[in-house]
Amino acid sequence: MRTGVIAKKMGMTRLFQADGRHVPVTVLQLEDVQVVARREQDKDGYTAVALGAGKAKAKNVNKPQREAFGKASVEPKARVVEFRVAEDALLDLGATISADHFVAGQHVDIQGVTQGKGFAGAMKRWGFGGLRATHGVSVSHRSHGSTGNRQDPGRVFKNKKMAGHMGARNRTQQNLLVVGTDAARGLLFIKGSVPGSKGGWLTVTDAIKLPRNENVPYPAGLIVKGEKIEETPLGLVDEAAVEALPVMPSDEEVAAIAAEQEAGAQADAAENNDAGSAEGETPAADESKEG
Repeated sequence: MRTGVIAKKMGMTRLFQADGRHVPVTVLQLEDVQVVARREQDKDGYTAVALGAGKAKAKNVNKPQREAFGKASVEPKARVVEFRVAEDALLDLGATISADHFVAGQHVDIQGVTQGKGFAGAMKRWGFGGLRATHGVSVSHRSHGSTGNRQDPGRVFKNKKMAGHMGARNRTQQNLLVVGTDAARGLLFIKGSVPGSKGGWLTVTDAIKLPRNENVPYPAGLIVKGEKIEETPLGLVDEAAVEALPVMPSDEEVAAIAAEQEAGAQADAAENNDAGSAEGETPAADESKEG
């Protein structure tokens, strides 16, 4: 099991495939993601690495945290998260993780705090239909209706769907596709939307419900000091994440389908004509009989 990373949500854009189709993506940035601590089996009872991301002023960091950052020889971090890893996936203190920790075509799970909506009514929060918007309903068209019961139990049950605080909850979006990476600028391009607002911190890990991609670096994709990182051309989806066009029918199959549809239409028309002629004969017989 590999470590995850801490990323910042930058916003959304779109990338293009070679055939012209566009893919909506969310841009995530890795800001100096470094190992600030490690947990070992013999000492702590489990194996994990603590990663830090972003920059924080020293005056805003308490003394124990400053000592931990100094021990790891890293600058104070704005965000620290611990990830469970396998024993052979432990990383050295101060190691910096690159955006190439993930590869195009693999699936990831992204966890974050959803956008806060404040105090919301039952219709917005739970999708209720509300009361009738007609006469007889007095200034309560968007209310949620009755909530209580009879004298027994004489109270409102817990977890009743009512108005209240909406959003600002910790949520995980699973099996999102990585369509590209840019190690030079520390960017990840994720297909679709992810939880949270712009500027919010997220944790990105390998998809837990799917097997790990065979092309990902193990134990991690690290930045080597002095090594030059090539810039990735932007605008196009990586070939490993390109979705193939659906198989289109051949000209012969299209002609056969059209002929079948035409034959069916002619048969329906013939049946309608026969039915109409039969209906036309019956009233004539009745009229002659009455006469």
